Amino acid sequence: MQPAPGPDAAPLASLAWSSASAPPPRGFSAISCTVEGAPASFGKSFAQKSGYFLCLSALGSLENPQDNVVADVAIVADKSALPPGFSAVCDPLDAKASVSKKKRMCVKLVPLGAADMVVFDIRLSGKTKTVPGYLRIGDMGGFAIWCKKAKAPRPVPKPRSLSKEVRGLSLDATSQPSKSSGLERTLSRLGSRASTLRRSDSIYEASSLYGISAMDGVPFTLHPRFEGKSCGPLAFSAFGELTIKSLADIEEEYSYGFVVEKTAAARLPPSVS
Repeated sequence: MQPAPGPDAAPLASLAWSSASAPPPRGFSAISCTVEGAPASFGKSFAQKSGYFLCLSALGSLENPQDNVVADVAIVADKSALPPGFSAVCDPLDAKASVSKKKRMCVKLVPLGAADMVVFDIRLSGKTKTVPGYLRIGDMGGFAIWCKKAKAPRPVPKPRSLSKEVRGLSLDATSQPSKSSGLERTLSRLGSRASTLRRSDSIYEASSLYGISAMDGVPFTLHPRFEGKSCGPLAFSAFGELTIKSLADIEEEYSYGFVVEKTAAARLPPSVS
C-alpha cells in the first residue's frame, strides 16, 4: 500500500515537455534529475544538442471542483491509439524535435470533484532502480517513470464575500462591537436608574423591554377632585361628611336582645298522653 501524501500535498494538474535550453512553462517545475542524481534529459542525441525535461504543474487551489487533475499517466507506442479518456502530453514547440520516436506519454485529466484516485508526484530513475512508495508506469527515453497515486482530496467550498450591508445584519457579537457595547451601557443604566426615566431614554427600545415596566416614566398626580387644602384625615371634600363610630357605638345602635328566640326556646314541648 502506498503511503498517503502529506496534508499540504496537492495533486498534479498537468504535465508538459520543456526544452533544456529554456525555462519551464509558467506554473511548471522541471524534473531535472533522476532519483540517483543523474540528469533527466530526454531526447538528447548526436542530432539534438539540447534535450527536454518533463515538467509538472500542481493544482493551485481546492476551491473549484471543476479544475482538472491528473488521474492517471500511461506510456504508449508512438503509432498506437491513445487509451480512452487520455490525451498526449504537449510536445515541445520545436516541430523538428521529438522527445521519443518510439513512445508517447499521455495523461488522463478529470475534474477534481469527480476524481477518486489522482497522481501527486512523478519521479524518474534508471531502468533497474526501484522507487519505494511509487508505482512504475513504464519506460521511456532510457528512464523508468514512476508515479505516486492517492485518494483525491475533497474540494473546499469557496468562501463567500459578504457586502458591507449584509455583514451589518449579522448576529455575531464579534462583528458588531458597537451594538454589544450599547447593550452593556443600557443594562448598566437600567440597574442604577431612579424611579423615572430620563428624557433621553426611550421605553420602546428593544434592548430595554426586559428591564422596565409599563408605568416607568409616568408621573403620579392626584385628580383635582380629591385634592384638599390641608393634609388632615378629613381634607378630601368627597369624605367630609363621614362619621367615624367606635365598636361600642355600633353595638348600642344595633342592639338586639334575641327575646323572640329565647322565648321560643324556653317553651316546653307538648306532652304525650
